[in-house]
Amino acid sequence: MDIKAYIASGILELYVAGQLSEKENQEVYELMQQHPEIKQEVLEIEAAVIKLTAAASPKTVGFNIIKDQLGDSDAKVVDLKPKKRGWIAYTGWAASILLAVGLLWTLNNKSQVEEELQSVSIEKQYLEIQIEDARDNLAATKNLLDAIRDKNIIAVPLGGQGDYAASYAKVYWNKADNTIYLDGEGLPNAPEGKVWQVWSLTLNPLTPTSLGTIDDFNTDDNKIFAIANANESQAFGITLEPEGGSESPTMEQLYTLGVVASAP
Repeated sequence: MDIKAYIASGILELYVAGQLSEKENQEVYELMQQHPEIKQEVLEIEAAVIKLTAAASPKTVGFNIIKDQLGDSDAKVVDLKPKKRGWIAYTGWAASILLAVGLLWTLNNKSQVEEELQSVSIEKQYLEIQIEDARDNLAATKNLLDAIRDKNIIAVPLGGQGDYAASYAKVYWNKADNTIYLDGEGLPNAPEGKVWQVWSLTLNPLTPTSLGTIDDFNTDDNKIFAIANANESQAFGITLEPEGGSESPTMEQLYTLGVVASAP
């Protein structure tokens, strides 16, 4: 049983106001015995009702004061007054209870509405952020596609090496703006404490030049990275290096290598 939902339903206010059927009253009473939270809520409602209706209760008028005002201590007309005053008190009390229950019901519903409106507002803000991110990602993807589809782009496949024959990557080299776009989809995530490092190579003599490390490889979704390259590259390679990178490639950790087609 969802205690919070039951309390928020308003049935306890109706119970205090005496607006439930005998069967419903019995059910509420049994639940009060089983769940201290429900019993405490009923006590708090009763206390609130008493506080709200205290001013509505008729003031007690002393019998002796009435007699003094009438000036006749033997008058018997006062016998009917208590009965009439009791009926008025009962009616005022019942009306005050219903008023208090209505106020509590209204406040409870107002709180629920405010919570729902706040939830809708949060969801709307989150959706707006998602839409904006999607637009940004779409724009970035379009720019990337335009770059790698340029007619002057040089595509360099990088095949797996040695024990890492299953690995692969691809470089798209735009000499006009000294940029390469590395597609590393065929590389596994870098182990903890390691990073992928990209190298530009000249073949005769073999000279590696670091193009930097890919520190966000594991968290990037599309695995495509733009890297500056102003070198006259004849080949590209990717090695697995300690965090921070290395001055020269660790050949035992050479995962992929590819030669530029125009290289001699």
